[in-house]
Amino acid sequence: MADIVRWEPAREMLSLREAMNRMFEDAFLRPGWFGVSDTAANLVAVDLYETNDHLVVKASVPGIKAEDIDVKVTGDLLTIKGEFKSEEKTEKRNYLHQERRYGSFCRQISLPTGVDSSKAKATFENGVLTLELPKAELAKAKSIKVVAK
Repeated sequence: MADIVRWEPAREMLSLREAMNRMFEDAFLRPGWFGVSDTAANLVAVDLYETNDHLVVKASVPGIKAEDIDVKVTGDLLTIKGEFKSEEKTEKRNYLHQERRYGSFCRQISLPTGVDSSKAKATFENGVLTLELPKAELAKAKSIKVVAK
């Protein structure tokens, strides 16, 4: 059964404070607000998750060869670089719609824990780069047994 509620237009209007908060959030938190369109770096989708012993990063980089991807770990910063290359244009094209972006990208991600980059593994299959970064010994959780007295 639905309740009938009297409509009050003032309830639906934003307060000045809420409107200003929304404006600042949109201006400073959304990419592209000031006319900057999506770049190739923004189009590289990245997943980051952890297991007991590893941080695992999966990045979608379709159309790039494995040897053209550069991966570096410096401290707690992971950097993935590469370039989406455009097709060779032999004739002038009159695009009706174009969404694919081209150009170099540099995606940097702050890692939540320390990793041992000397034991890291990187695999590339079907346009997905998978990085397995072993956690540093200091970052692994240690169990401490509690003894009652």
